[in-house]
Amino acid sequence: MKPVAPGPKPAAPQGVKPPGTAAPGAPAAPRPTQPGQAAQPGVKPVAPGPKPAAPQGVKPVAPGPKPAAPQGVKPAAKPAQTVLAPTKAETVAERGKRKLGQVLIDLGFIDEDQLWELLEEAKQQGKQIGQAVVDRGLINSEQLLQALSEQHGLKLANLSETKPTPEAMAIVPETMANIYKILPLAFKDRVLTIVVSDPANATAADDLRNLLSLNEVQVQLASPEAMQEAQAKAYNTTKEESVIDVIKELETSGQWQGGGREASIDLESALEMADSAPVRKLINMIFLMGIRDRASDIHFEPFEEEYRVRMKADGVLYELVPPPRQYATAISSRIKVMSNLDITERRLPQDGRIELNVGGNQVDMRVSVLPTLFGESIVIRILDRTAVKLELDKIGMAPEILEPFKEVIEKPNGIILVTGPTGSGKTTTLYSALSYLNRVEDKIITTEDPVEYEIEGLVQCPINHEIGLTFASALRAILRQDPDRILVGEIRDLETAQIAVQASLTGHTVFSTLHTNDAPSTITRMRDMGLEPFLITATVEAVLAQRLVRTICQNCREEFRPSAEMLIELNLTPEQVEGKPFFFGKGCDKCNNTGYKGRMGLHELIIVDDDIRDAISGSLSTDDLRAVCEKKGMISLRESGMRAIHRGKTTIDEVVRETVLESN
Repeated sequence: MKPVAPGPKPAAPQGVKPPGTAAPGAPAAPRPTQPGQAAQPGVKPVAPGPKPAAPQGVKPVAPGPKPAAPQGVKPAAKPAQTVLAPTKAETVAERGKRKLGQVLIDLGFIDEDQLWELLEEAKQQGKQIGQAVVDRGLINSEQLLQALSEQHGLKLANLSETKPTPEAMAIVPETMANIYKILPLAFKDRVLTIVVSDPANATAADDLRNLLSLNEVQVQLASPEAMQEAQAKAYNTTKEESVIDVIKELETSGQWQGGGREASIDLESALEMADSAPVRKLINMIFLMGIRDRASDIHFEPFEEEYRVRMKADGVLYELVPPPRQYATAISSRIKVMSNLDITERRLPQDGRIELNVGGNQVDMRVSVLPTLFGESIVIRILDRTAVKLELDKIGMAPEILEPFKEVIEKPNGIILVTGPTGSGKTTTLYSALSYLNRVEDKIITTEDPVEYEIEGLVQCPINHEIGLTFASALRAILRQDPDRILVGEIRDLETAQIAVQASLTGHTVFSTLHTNDAPSTITRMRDMGLEPFLITATVEAVLAQRLVRTICQNCREEFRPSAEMLIELNLTPEQVEGKPFFFGKGCDKCNNTGYKGRMGLHELIIVDDDIRDAISGSLSTDDLRAVCEKKGMISLRESGMRAIHRGKTTIDEVVRETVLESN
């Protein structure tokens, strides 16, 4: 059969090479498996028209005088089975829109029937589609890497031939590379090339461009094994620069002098200081140290003769090596630039935020700037979602507390309160409870000041006192949104408490917090607010008091026999603790020689039953109410701490420090 002569309306994609001597309707040519090869006729044509012309800026695959296919040829019966790899003309944006399964089909690694089977298998086993294809043996890890690079428009890095340059390694310290999970490959003309093993981590390029003040950051893709091996070899021969090294560099440069009370400074000088290489390097190191050590806050504090930098980890402040005093303005200006604050305004408090993507994980840093006598005090709250396990089973709640707490939060209505001082983990416990209850059939709305963690499936409303959006006004509006469960960040006044009670009486479950020393005193606090006892008994279902104590480092934990003085602090005698184990942390590199690593909660739970309701109605004192609760099986904070001590989780010092008020 002769090929049909070309007509004015070619049916094939423009610029596609003819399929050789294949006759019209003959079987398709073998499927190309590399990007950039010719697409088959009849499959996803590029809008044929009377005037064939390649899309703007697109290079044809193989220029030819004739269109690819004869007119009138019917497309293949199953085009999905013969879709080929995209040509080089396809833009990065178009690649990014495609799912990995479609890319695997386009590359000829699997067909549509296999894709549906793999999707179902991945869903049932809770794994990624790429891993499911590899586990099935349909492709190897190199082919998966090729598909991922094609999907995200990333170039593949050949780390066996290309080695990281000294310039790239100098600008990206080992700590930064480890935390961001990247490998610096090249650096030239303010353009940095990095390698990642996870395409989702490509967003780290934005953070690096801002942190290092670069023009551009280019991203390439490599396998995790190749990247880890190249990173180990690259940094094995170099000595990592520490904070002490950067501070010595600042001291020797002596670019800005001054101290004591802050002098006036113009905008140009402030910007120059903020963009200074040593200042940027120092702040980047401090930020990454805080994220790596899972610190909750970083404090920058100016004094008359020194500039102090402290970091709070596991609830305790540790002092870092102080930078030179004359760099106080430079450091505060750099932090304000990063958080989009006005660097020339040094008389009023300011609040901002810095968003980082560290190793594929979102880290939110809340910045608070306060003018002081000797400059600006800056406190940065680090909110790292990966450092907080928002699951009830993983927040350290003992089984004897966890099971009844799970039962009570399932109730269809009532008020559930979590109490404790600031920084005792109340918000984390409430988030974990709501995550446990987060189902499609329930509507959950929260009102918080501020919203600390964004949880998918929850409607979250931030409080804004400046415009009059308070807990009380937000709660009124929430009740018109048909919620099933409501979280009120804090009950601060009688108005909020009354609305919470009304919400509970109309069939809603209300979660909230109070600042009290223990669970029984919460009832007294609500009475003092002005709530009638009969409303408290009708609505409050449970009160959970909690404290956070540091846990012993498991790497250097040792058993010991406590002295008589230590037992006196616990109101115990040697006879009472005979045969019971006590532990402490000796200190090692993994815990920075503190003996502690991480924190856990001590909990005191009251489940309100008829006897406790009678005690509340009788307006008993806090001590009498505590006695009634203990008779009903309440485990006090001190008793919870003692159980944690004997399980080898924490120390006597920690329990005494956090539960001293419950020692009676």
